[in-house]
Amino acid sequence: MGTLTTLLPVAVATLRKRWPGFVGSFVALALGTTLISAVGLLVGTTMGIDNPDPAAPSLKKLLTFMAGMSGFVSVFVVASTFAFAVAGRRRETALLRAVGATPRQVRMLVLGEAVVVSVVAAGCGGLLGLVVAPLMADWLVRRGVAPEGFTVRPAAGPLLVAAAVGIAVALLGAYAAARRAGRVRPVEALGDAAADRRVMTLGRWLWALGYLAFFVVVVALFVTMPEPLQRDPQLRDPQNMPVWSLLIDILAILAVALFTPLLVPPLVRLLTLPVPFASGAVGLLARQNALTAVRRTVSTATPVFLVVGLTGTVVGSTAAFGDARATQTRAALRAQYVVEPRGTSGLSDAALRHLRELPGARTTTLASTLVSDLGGGAVSGDAQDAATSSATVVDGDLATAWKVPTESGSLAALKGESVAVSADLAKANGWQVGDRLSAGLADGTMVTLRLVAVVRPPLSLSEVLLPYGPVAAHLDSRAPATAYVTTDPGVPAPVLPAGDRATVTDTARWGAVGNDPRSRYDWIAVLAILGPAVLYALLAIVNTMMMSTGDRLRDFATLRLTGGNDRQVLSIVGVEALLTVATATALALLVTAGTQLTTMALINHRILDDGSALSFRLPWTAIAGSAATGLVLALVSSLLPARLALRARALDLAGTRQ
Repeated sequence: MGTLTTLLPVAVATLRKRWPGFVGSFVALALGTTLISAVGLLVGTTMGIDNPDPAAPSLKKLLTFMAGMSGFVSVFVVASTFAFAVAGRRRETALLRAVGATPRQVRMLVLGEAVVVSVVAAGCGGLLGLVVAPLMADWLVRRGVAPEGFTVRPAAGPLLVAAAVGIAVALLGAYAAARRAGRVRPVEALGDAAADRRVMTLGRWLWALGYLAFFVVVVALFVTMPEPLQRDPQLRDPQNMPVWSLLIDILAILAVALFTPLLVPPLVRLLTLPVPFASGAVGLLARQNALTAVRRTVSTATPVFLVVGLTGTVVGSTAAFGDARATQTRAALRAQYVVEPRGTSGLSDAALRHLRELPGARTTTLASTLVSDLGGGAVSGDAQDAATSSATVVDGDLATAWKVPTESGSLAALKGESVAVSADLAKANGWQVGDRLSAGLADGTMVTLRLVAVVRPPLSLSEVLLPYGPVAAHLDSRAPATAYVTTDPGVPAPVLPAGDRATVTDTARWGAVGNDPRSRYDWIAVLAILGPAVLYALLAIVNTMMMSTGDRLRDFATLRLTGGNDRQVLSIVGVEALLTVATATALALLVTAGTQLTTMALINHRILDDGSALSFRLPWTAIAGSAATGLVLALVSSLLPARLALRARALDLAGTRQ
């Protein structure tokens, strides 16, 4: 501690003289803290608040995943940026070692600089988080995911947590790089500064293999779903599979990202195989620069990999689950028309009367609610579900709306104080038709229900089916969320008065376009979870590319002094940026293909158990769009500062302080 206190003034003086070299680290940490603190404020505000539309995702759960994704991307980028900033000062560190600085002194000096930068950046990020959080809350309200009037309450806790995380990650990233430089013997220091040698440290190997093993174990558990896991509705319910698929995607991305120092060199060699046979030295120099400075290539490729990888895996998984829901819908939906309210207030009584007065109308309405402590009574065994489960409330004959396969019992008996459950739920708890189950309704009222059917519901229905009559008085809103209507042949499609604010959709079109409210909310959830993290990663692309270009001013001077002109220097910079993006995109394609295959296996094994199966498909549009965006940002953020730097004389650049 004494050494650190002594070296802090030196670190502050260094920062004052060399502040441009720390701008990139400051920006990365400030924006990362902004993102974490803003989402943290939203999570803290949601205590006791949820969306009034039961079909919408849980607001608290959604924001928790937003916080996890934002934290994951921010931590990765901040650690990589700080490590890159320290690694870029290897010549300076080598000189300190050569003139007698001990490894401990080198580490303490670097840590002192990191402390000063991270504390100031974290403070600025926390203040920005107070501005960004209300904007995010307003977006959630306008998309119908948060209730009207949802606002952010400023609190010190999330800001302090975000600042602590940012500072800790910055110090860890700086310490890892400083420790590598401090281990070099003085006589080897200048030689070690010339090129990267050992980039896969023991710690990185252990973390990478650990995440890879965790990924394999999680996938195996979800495919086999052993009995202890089946008792947890959060793990068993197929409607929750998109959430766990996101966790699997992140584990795969983490493992591949940690292996990048090992994967980047062979990929660069593969992508540049034709270069040695091409005329001109631009491509060859760019290739050798990327292979020699592996740390720089990895640091600049990491944000691009995160953008393309996260976009490809999350969009691909969401689209796959949407396709699975659409496949089930086309096979199971029997009604002619689906009637939905425009808004979250439910269908009006007037609209329902109009529908029921149609010639030969057979109308079934569905609503969503929550039940807790489902179990008890005459249930045999000790497996009891004490958690909260979603439930579909049925008013009418469900068989006229949906084809729901029944394993035992009959849905026709779903009247009075009764309940039907999925086969997986019944198996996990040892329930059989005729058992009496206790359940806590939405308002906390406890009721006893008789199990009348064990079914295999499609994704659009919940694991628990309840009749409308016994629970109507206990619902948050008695207005149904959806009506399914079938009329006599030749009867025109229902036309509701404009004041009813409802939409009538033919079921063939409704199923084909994925018009299920759950599908719409899935994509809103993707935007909420992925949007802030990807936006931050895009900004990180600009930041790291500018840092990389600023770190190479002496290289530019050397090229110009040895006969290269400005156009050739800019060409090398542009080709390196293109090569970096191509390498990152190739890695992202690998991880996207792997996660997509995993998602398909989970869907075909756990959801589509009726003989149908989804075929493997990559989200090429999302991948191409994210890669193109990353390429444009990488080119602009590397070529523009390089062009500005080349305005100076070559001898002036050669004397630039590094």
